[in-house]
Amino acid sequence: MSSTSSTAELSDVTLRSGIDRSLRHPVMFFLTSAAAWLAVSILLAIVASVKVHWPQFMDDCEYASYGRVFAAHTNTLIYGWGFQAGFGVLIWLMARMSRQECRAAGTILTAGHVWNLVVSLGTLGLLDGRGTGMPWMEFPAFVWPGLLLCYLTIVVWSFIQFRVRKGERTHVAQWYLLAAMIWFPWIFITANGLLFCASGHPLMAAAINAWFKSALMFLYFIPIALGTAYYLAPKLSGRPIPSTSLARLGFWSLAVVAPWAGMQKLAGSPLSGVFLPYLGAAATALLAIPLVTAAANILRTIFSSEEKLPKSPALHFTLAGLMGLLLLAVAAIALNLPGSSLKLTQFSISGYGFEILALYGCFSFMMFGAVYFIVPRITCSEWVSSRFINMHFFFSVYGIVAIAFGALFGGFIQGSAQEAWLQPWESVTDVVRPYAAVSTFAWCVILFSNIFFFIHLAMMWMGLGRRDSNPILLDSPADMSAPIPQPNP
Repeated sequence: MSSTSSTAELSDVTLRSGIDRSLRHPVMFFLTSAAAWLAVSILLAIVASVKVHWPQFMDDCEYASYGRVFAAHTNTLIYGWGFQAGFGVLIWLMARMSRQECRAAGTILTAGHVWNLVVSLGTLGLLDGRGTGMPWMEFPAFVWPGLLLCYLTIVVWSFIQFRVRKGERTHVAQWYLLAAMIWFPWIFITANGLLFCASGHPLMAAAINAWFKSALMFLYFIPIALGTAYYLAPKLSGRPIPSTSLARLGFWSLAVVAPWAGMQKLAGSPLSGVFLPYLGAAATALLAIPLVTAAANILRTIFSSEEKLPKSPALHFTLAGLMGLLLLAVAAIALNLPGSSLKLTQFSISGYGFEILALYGCFSFMMFGAVYFIVPRITCSEWVSSRFINMHFFFSVYGIVAIAFGALFGGFIQGSAQEAWLQPWESVTDVVRPYAAVSTFAWCVILFSNIFFFIHLAMMWMGLGRRDSNPILLDSPADMSAPIPQPNP
């Protein structure tokens, strides 16, 4: 009996090693490319926020106008960092849970290079003033077909792996990952097709754009984040998900409610009276149900093994991402109350705070946690320094809290100043400047933290990680002064 068990365990280890080897190059390419684009996005965010409280900054450079730089910042954050980090994590998780090696690593890697080329062309087009003016869709119109083709080339192999998976049962994490892979083409083709392939009324274009932003956030980025958390929490804590019923409730309520959200941004416009905008506001507020349900289920899993929480870098970042998810649920309600908060925050910086809370405070922290879990398995080496990880974690948390809360709270102050219509408009801009200064400092802090993350990741990619079978623990720091074993030939 013991011999049979040992053979099965050895076979399982061999299978996992084969999966990791088959995906080593595409996963590491996506993660390092994503980290580089994140640095670019943060630099652009610093320039954009400086120009809010110091308009003369770089005013002699036409490529550095606020509108161009801010659009480049958000789009590189989404398509440079967000999608590529999602690709790297998604294809590895699907392969591991399907227990199938990747047979198309070269094709995926080629599509990844083309994706980076297309994003680069789109970013240059934005800085050259050729943007579309549609938030989160500002890249020139020629970009989106290339992105769609690259996306389909990358994820189709994960669908195939799932189809030929070993075993009939599916993990909760697979529900969210598969849903995100299916929902994105529908969202992307619908929005871009209606905006750039069919002529329509400008008001409807604004409505479609508002729907696209919300759908991309809650039907792509948040499902990938939740799928990652549902995988990491039981894996690292050694405890199962406590409630499958809660998992189903969270998944299906997200699938039902999220497609209706987004159009609250057009409240007060002649778009079907008040029906569609108020429907969007109600749906966005109701998103608190799936977000809180999923967060509670995963948190119960993590805290069922509290002794492992202080030691694991991946659990640290996952827990921070879940806290961001809960704050996102609260903000979804607070910002979308018709007749009170909605009219104050509709045209204020609160929307930016909400988006950053979702993209960085929730999604990005989940991706960081996945990176700290996946990369040692891909590279067969351990992270060099727990000090680097701690600095990345704490500076990222401090920075994103300052940006998100500053923008959310500052948006209410800005909205109140806008409502005081007897006052000169300069009073509104004066209100925003202190929050922009805080945002500038916070983005600098986040850039500082990500320098350590990028250096650490690059060292792992170059084979300079520690040759140690024991995972790095945050309560037992590795020292950079210790010699780094060279990789085996």
